[in-house]
Amino acid sequence: MDRSAWDERYAQQESVWGGSANVFVVRTLEARVPGRALDLACGEGRNALWLAELGWRVTAVDFSAVALAKGRAQADAAGVSVDWVEADVTEFQPEAGAFDAVVIAYLQLPPTVIKPVIARAAAAVAPRGVLIVVSHDAANLAEGVGGPQDPSVLHTVPQLVDAVAPLTVVQAERVERRVPGADRPALDALVVATRPGPAPQDSGHQVAD
Repeated sequence: MDRSAWDERYAQQESVWGGSANVFVVRTLEARVPGRALDLACGEGRNALWLAELGWRVTAVDFSAVALAKGRAQADAAGVSVDWVEADVTEFQPEAGAFDAVVIAYLQLPPTVIKPVIARAAAAVAPRGVLIVVSHDAANLAEGVGGPQDPSVLHTVPQLVDAVAPLTVVQAERVERRVPGADRPALDALVVATRPGPAPQDSGHQVAD
């Protein structure tokens, strides 16, 4: 789908993806100390808004002006600040080493197209930062529920692992996601990777015995 098709889809539905942040994004980031976050292909901003409510300084990028307007309205209503950027993520160049968390959730593009997007996202991760990539898994077409029905835009865990190099992969697996009303779970490919960095120095003063 091109930009105009996504604009039309977002205009026709009150909430395309629902209001809750993705479960795997929540599990990975809920206990981390807030810093700078980048949400690529953010849609209406469900993950960006959740992060902002936790105190993250969030940049959210999408090429749909309609989706961004809906996200902006939700941010205003919630009293949180998000930097909404209208841009095509296949062309967007994030600042290198600048973000403590980078999220790519369900960016369903052919593997050859999404790989450089993920590579630029990986380069944007700061030392001790984390990159989360979650996608509809290729097996979801036959064994799961929902998601695109075009196998050319579904992904496998090894494809995503290859794309996040040279970050250190800390989680890489096919995961199940419950879908309300469905008789079986959706199958997602999930990769979480980090950039090594020095541990923060203890700023406390040692007290002599």
